[in-house]
Amino acid sequence: MTFEHYPELDALLLANPGAVRDYKAEWGWDRYMVGGKMFAALLTTADDCAPEYQNHPMLTVKVAPEEGDFLRQQYPDILPGYYMNKQHWISVRLDGAVPQQEIARLCKSGYALIFAKLTKKAQKEILGK
Repeated sequence: MTFEHYPELDALLLANPGAVRDYKAEWGWDRYMVGGKMFAALLTTADDCAPEYQNHPMLTVKVAPEEGDFLRQQYPDILPGYYMNKQHWISVRLDGAVPQQEIARLCKSGYALIFAKLTKKAQKEILGK
């Protein structure tokens, strides 16, 4: 399980209201979800995938399409989402050179995108209102 190697990142992702982690055995992913919808995942890619992804620990996170394009231009270690919709997800090589504060911002942003799409009722329940 990848989250065990990144305890600070795991804690940051789980600090969001209503966030839970589960393990998707078929994928080998630690998924972070709110309201039953995934906003991020920690994973290590296999050696049989595209070379730019091979054997890297990754954070895959939800983004707005225009932000994903911008970030991929800014950082060589940010790639289109591994095994995800390439417009709405990015994958960050955690062994690369993306600043920690940018990774933290992406975690909060991915959560906010998913939380905003939940029903108002679900949002209130999560926030305890």
